[in-house]
Amino acid sequence: MQTTFEDYYNIYWVFTQLCNDKCDHCYNNSGPQGKRISEEDCMAIIGNLPNNLQHLILSGGEPLADKKLLYAILDRLKTKYENQLHITLQFNGDLLTPEILDLLIEKGVQQFSIASIDRYHKKQGTRKEELSTLFESRGINLMGREENLDKEGRDRLKESNLIYGFFGATEDMWLGGNWARGRALKKDIWHKDGAHNFCNIHSGGRGFLGRNGENIIQELSIQLWAINPCCPGTVSAMGDARTEKVTEVLQRMSKHEVMRKINMGDAYGMGESLGIDAQEGLKRAIELGNVCLWCDEFFTKHYDMKTQQPIVKPINTLDKY
Repeated sequence: MQTTFEDYYNIYWVFTQLCNDKCDHCYNNSGPQGKRISEEDCMAIIGNLPNNLQHLILSGGEPLADKKLLYAILDRLKTKYENQLHITLQFNGDLLTPEILDLLIEKGVQQFSIASIDRYHKKQGTRKEELSTLFESRGINLMGREENLDKEGRDRLKESNLIYGFFGATEDMWLGGNWARGRALKKDIWHKDGAHNFCNIHSGGRGFLGRNGENIIQELSIQLWAINPCCPGTVSAMGDARTEKVTEVLQRMSKHEVMRKINMGDAYGMGESLGIDAQEGLKRAIELGNVCLWCDEFFTKHYDMKTQQPIVKPINTLDKY
């Protein structure tokens, strides 16, 4: 495992929850009244990103619904990383025009990932052909689904000039189909299978601290400002990217067995150092219906993320008698 995190592979940053749509499956409650953070906060977060970051995915919400902020972020990233950072924009495609696409390319976006090809989104993929024509008119090449690629595959993408791709939510796997979060939880369309360990696949916690010798994606997520080991996010954030260096937060997390278990993708066994074995973790996830809900319970009842210490339950004096 790394001891320094200045050389980091990939960060997924939801810099806004403002969106032109209000999808039932949305895990972070994005919409026309979605949460936003200030440009000042975003500039502070960029200042706290690892110095040798290789990839950054900018997402939302809908990034183009917060266009002025997106442009300011891209300009600051270009200054900090001097065009050495591979930038992906993940968005729904609804608001993209030829003029906006040209400006995004000029500001350093190299990869365009359209996350709306499913029945949950308003347009349900009806712009796919139109968007493909637009991208190809600018010499942007079609790619496969990025989330299916390993680290080697993503490195090959980085060598490409400009690329685009499409994906969407599925009931059995992606977004609303799996994460017991946000509007998906409220609308009861989350994946009810506690034996499905989302923590051990891409966008889960596996590898966020690094896995030496393994060709996997090293990735964390920042939800607005909250630093998380996974895209769904822990119920308490690991840190605040507005005020803390991401590298220092990761160094702090790497010292604790609970977080090392998450790094291994072992959500069921993350409480073993506290006396909660993996079988008990699996049992609770199955009872709750989802591994993310077990994670919420663990960090609410058993382990304090802020102090990185077990939660001590008050002793009932009646138990002595």
